[in-house]
Amino acid sequence: MSEQVLLGLADDELIVGWRDSEWTGIAPVLEEDVAFSSIAQNEIGHARAVYQVLTDNADALAFDRRPGEYRCAPIVELRLLDWAHAIARRWLYEQADLIRITALKDGSDAEVAGLAAKIDREEAYHRMHAEMWHDRLRDEPRFQAAVADLWPYALGVLPKEQRPELANLVGRAEVAAVERGTHTDELAELWEEMTMVRRSEPAGAQW
Repeated sequence: MSEQVLLGLADDELIVGWRDSEWTGIAPVLEEDVAFSSIAQNEIGHARAVYQVLTDNADALAFDRRPGEYRCAPIVELRLLDWAHAIARRWLYEQADLIRITALKDGSDAEVAGLAAKIDREEAYHRMHAEMWHDRLRDEPRFQAAVADLWPYALGVLPKEQRPELANLVGRAEVAAVERGTHTDELAELWEEMTMVRRSEPAGAQW
C-alpha cells in the first residue's frame, strides 16, 4: 500500500473534520449541531489512526508540515458557508470515501485492511446521515447547483481508475477533475488556525 495513498486519506479526514466542526453552533437545526460535531470528531480520529500507521509521531505529521506538503483533496479544503454546499460536499465525499475504503479493506495489507474495516463501521453512520439529507434536498435547485459545483472536486478524491465507479454511484458523467496535489487559498487560512497553538509553543513542548 502506497504511503502517499494513506497520507492522502489521513489528510482528507483531518481537514474535512475541521471543516465539519465549523458547523457546530450554527447549523440550521439543533440536531445538526450535534451530528456535525460527532462526525467531525470521528473524521479527526480516523486521521489520527491512519497517521499512526505511517509514523510514531502522529501529531507532528498532522500539524508540523507546511500547507503545500499536505496531500488532501481540494474538496475538503473549501470553507462552505451555505448549507446546500455543506451537504453536497458531505454526500459526494462519502460516496468517494466508500469506494476508497472498500478498496483498502480488500487490499493485501492486513494492517491497513483491518483499520479500513474499523473506519468503515463508523463511516456507515456518516453515509446514512448524508443520504438522509440528500434524499431531503435532491429536488431543490440550490442543492442540485451545489452538487454540480462540487462534482469536479469530488472526482479528485479518487485516482482515475476509481472515478467511473464514483460517476456510476452518483449518477453523473465524468468531467475534468480538480486534482489532488493542488491546493486552494482556503487551506493556508485553515492551516494558520489549525496549527496556531502548536506553533506558539517551543519545539518538543509536552501537553
